[in-house]
Formats: sequence, structure tokens, C-alpha cells
Amino acid sequence: MARLWVLSGVVFVSFSPIYVRLAALPPTAAGFLRAAYALPFLLALWAWQRRGDHRSSRVRLQAVLAGVFLGIDLALWHRAIELIGAGLATVLGNTQVIFVGLFAWWTYRERPRRAALAAVPMVLLGAVLISGLGLGDAYGRDPALGVIFGVLTGITYAVFLVIFRAAGRDLGAPAGPMLDATLGAALGLGVIGLGEGGLDLLVTWPAHGWMLALAVSSQVVGWQLIAAALPRLPALETSVSLLLQPVLATVWGRLIFDERLSSLQGLGIALVLGGVGWVSWRGAARPAPAPEVAKGAAPCAT
Repeated sequence: MARLWVLSGVVFVSFSPIYVRLAALPPTAAGFLRAAYALPFLLALWAWQRRGDHRSSRVRLQAVLAGVFLGIDLALWHRAIELIGAGLATVLGNTQVIFVGLFAWWTYRERPRRAALAAVPMVLLGAVLISGLGLGDAYGRDPALGVIFGVLTGITYAVFLVIFRAAGRDLGAPAGPMLDATLGAALGLGVIGLGEGGLDLLVTWPAHGWMLALAVSSQVVGWQLIAAALPRLPALETSVSLLLQPVLATVWGRLIFDERLSSLQGLGIALVLGGVGWVSWRGAARPAPAPEVAKGAAPCAT
């Protein structure tokens, strides 16, 4: 059953960039709306689970702070989708696996494995190839700029994950941390929108319908299914399953928007996904050394 949950969740989430393209809204407004529409549903889920939510106020504020970086990530990712399409933008966003390992090294002194360090040049080469190298057959309105936004998406998403991880690992109420992070994303995107001159939130159809569909299917249903399945499956299996998201997003982009990638961009996708998959399999970092446990005492569970 857990495998069905995670695969169903990945399918739901893989349609996220498709909804963004169909809505055709400004990047910041699209991010704000998907977060705002998701909040009532997450609040209802959290109210149902709240007896299992034992997090402190400090931990909840950390989750909100993580959400601010998630909001920045969404604004960058939506911009990348405009420039290089749903598939390529989603593939580049998944470079977060590499950056999480590097940030964990810097923040938690978790030394990256050789596999992670070896994958960095592979992923960077893949990103360069996805840019099309200035050739005329590269897909995208501005492939080079789209790659920059795509890589920045991976970096900001990695920051979100590192802070979100520090917000605690209490799985008693999985909707709670996502509710707080989504609230932080809405706040962050609101501030970004004001800095850009204001958010155009005039309700239009079908644009807002696509954003509502995205909020419910991906932000709520998809990630709740994935969150419920993660503790029940081996880490390798879940990592491989999550790699289906950029693959499916590329397929949907080809079928729905006729995103015809050049051969160089196809090779770039293979290198990025290969590097990310290698790190997922081998692990990004070695855990920080655990404190010594007195002889005869049981280690403390975390």
C-alpha cells in the first residue's frame, strides 16, 4: 500500500508545472495563489490531526521560515517554466539533492560522500547542455536564462529542506509542518510581489481554476500521500520513486505542450537525472558522528 501511496503522490506532483503553464499567470502571483488556495485544506487536515502535533512554537516558526524559502523557490521555478518549459525546469529543480548534501556539510558538518562530490560536475555539465549552448534548435524562450533560474530553484529548495529538517521530525501530524511552511511561502511570495509592484490577484477563469487544481492535487493530496509513505519504505526506493516526477513532467510537457527538446538537451536531462539518481542511491552525506553512548546503555531514539 505504501508503494501505491508514493507512486500516486508522485503522479499528482508531476502535474504541478503543467498547471503552472496552463494558468499562464505571472510567476510570483502563481506561487502565491497555489499556497493561498492550499492553506484552507491543510488547515482542515491539521485540525483533524492536531492531537498528534506536539511541536513547540519555536519549531513551528522554523517551519514558517523554511516556507519563506519555499516561496522564493516557487517564484524562481515558475519563472524557469516560462523560459524553458515544464519538463526542463522540473529536471533542474531536482538538483536540490546535490545542494542538500553540500548545505548539510556546511550546516551540520555532515561530510559529503564521494558519490555526491563526483556527481556535481556531471549535474553541472547536464545543466550546461540543457541551456542548448546557444544553438538554434534548443527548446525554450531563453534556455540559458532558464537554466540559471532552474539551478537557483534547486539551491533555494535545498535551503528550504535543510531548515525544514531542523524544524523537527515529529510525524504525529504531517499536515502541521506543511501548513506552517505553506503559510511561510504565502507570506514570502506576498512580500516579493509587493516588491515587484503588487500582486495581480484578480480572479480570472480558467487561470485560477488551474491554481486551485494545483493546490489541491499537488500541495495537499500529492505531498500528503508521499509524506505518509516515506517512513514505510526504504530510503533508496523512495528516492528512485521521487525521480519519476521530473521524468513524468518531461513526458507531460511533450504530450501537452509539444516541448520538443534538442538532442543536447536530452543528453543534459540524462546527465542531471543520472547524477541525482546516483546521489540518491549512494547517499548525499555521511551522518555527523553520534555522541558516545555509555557501555550498557541504549542509544536514544530520534
